[in-house]
This record gives sequence, structure tokens and C-alpha cells, in this order.
Amino acid sequence: MNSAYAIDVRGVTKKFGTRTVVNDIAMQVRPGEIYGFLGPNGSGKTTFLRMLCGLLTPDGGSGQCLGLDFRTASNEIKKRVGYMTQRFSFYEDLTIAENLDFVARLYGMSQRKAAVEKSLERLGMVERRRQLAGTLSGGWKQRLALAACLIHEPRLLLLDEPTAGVDPKARRDFWEEIHHLAAEGLTVLITTHYMDEATRCHRLAYIAYGNLLAHGTVAEVIRAGGLTIWEVTGENLWALADKLRGLPGVEQVVAFGLTLHVCGRDAEKLNASVAPFRLPAHRWTRIEPGLEDVFISLMETAKDNFV
Repeated sequence: MNSAYAIDVRGVTKKFGTRTVVNDIAMQVRPGEIYGFLGPNGSGKTTFLRMLCGLLTPDGGSGQCLGLDFRTASNEIKKRVGYMTQRFSFYEDLTIAENLDFVARLYGMSQRKAAVEKSLERLGMVERRRQLAGTLSGGWKQRLALAACLIHEPRLLLLDEPTAGVDPKARRDFWEEIHHLAAEGLTVLITTHYMDEATRCHRLAYIAYGNLLAHGTVAEVIRAGGLTIWEVTGENLWALADKLRGLPGVEQVVAFGLTLHVCGRDAEKLNASVAPFRLPAHRWTRIEPGLEDVFISLMETAKDNFV
């Protein structure tokens, strides 16, 4: 394994009964990198994160997390990792400062007061220190959760859909902080459903039904998707969509505002199928695919592991 990576694992597998929820996953993440981990609900993202930080024991796999064997040194890894769960998991009848002090106690920090003050200042919460956690908005709850993840000065952040349910400004502020932390050398592995957030990652991976389907930079993932996309404008687009669906080479027909996106991976079949419909009533324009187009295509071709 290469110690130059903050995360360097391969063959990671987890089963629940007869169902394989994480299937032979490999991942390498560099120090200071923001690595996006994408996929539909139930795809195995959270399970993978929990195995990395020692909350779940993998059934197979080998490798290192922060230079430590992720299967045998889970207790040491936990001390070096900040893990932010999907749900707000702090005491709502305690203040912001009291919640942070409680987390500092859990980590056995000797200088708790100084650590709490630093966390309050880092995330701009000094003036709200006495506010009860239960009265915070979604964005401020998110900020408290991030402060708690950082209080013990971790080297790796595992963030599980951290921006779900918060407003656009709070999301943007959150990502500005994540990039600031990465610039300081902190490694971040983050799961998200938002395509705009995926484009803010240095690299990313896409998992569906436990299987890793794509990985690389945004440009690399889009290029590997091999999609051809036609954007269609004009009248009666819904009627046109019904005629196009199911034709050879047509994998997706999706409405985007006042346009349709018609796409597929076999350009020759796709172009042959849409040729009869390229009439004056509609304008057809070849466009570059986006991440959402690629991920939907990958998901539709993935095999459901629940059945």
C-alpha cells in the first residue's frame, strides 16, 4: 500500500445476510483532497464510510486509512477521523458550547475549554455559544456538527450528505469552509446527491448497488460515460418524448425546463433513431453531457442488489 495516500484500500466488501451492500471497492484518496462519493440511496456509501472509520467491520478487503490498517487499527483511526452523520445527533437541550464541550470530553481532550473556544471561533459561532442546539436552523445545526467533527483536530473528515436540507447560501458557505480546510491539508471524503457539489470535488467516485461504476475527475467521469446528447426545443415536446422512448440507442429522454435531453451511449444507433424526428417543428442541438446525465445512465444500467 502507498503511504502517500490518506485512504488506500481495495477489495472492501460488506454483506448483510445474503445481500452484498459493498462489493470489492477500491479507493485511493490523497492528503488534502476533497473526494466526492456519489450514488443513489441504499447504494452502500454510508456503509463504506462506517467501515473506514471503524464503526463497521468489513467482511473483506485490505489497506490503510491515515497510514493505519483499516481492519485492525480501528480504535486509532477513530481518534484521527471526524465523522459527520446524515442526521443531527447532538443534544437539543444543551447550548452550542455545551455540546462542543461534551464532544471534547468524549475524545478525552485535556484542554477542553481552549478547544471549544477555537471551534466556536473557527465556525463563527461565538455570539451563539449560549443558544440551545434545538433552536438552531438547518444551516447552523450543520455548522455545529462540522465544529464538533473538527474539535479534536482530525486528519480526515468523513461527511455523509452534510448539506441535505439546508438552504443554498448555507451550502455555499459550508463548501467554502471545506475548501479552506483542504487547503490546510485536511483530507475530505464526502457523500452528496447534489451535482453542483460533485463538481466542487477534486475527484469523485460513483457507486450503485454496492458496485463502483466510475471514478476520476469530473471531466474523466463524463468522458468515460461515452454519452451522446441531443437537446430538443419546440412545441409538443411531451408527445415527441413518448415517440422517442424505447427506440434503439435511446437510453434517456428527460425534460429540462423547456427542452428535452435525448441521449444514449451508442451514437450511431441513437442518431439513426432520431433522424426521422428532426423536422422543422423542433430544433435539435448536440450538447456536451453533464454529470447528472452520466450518473442517471450509470444507475439505469446497474443491477439492483436488493432482489
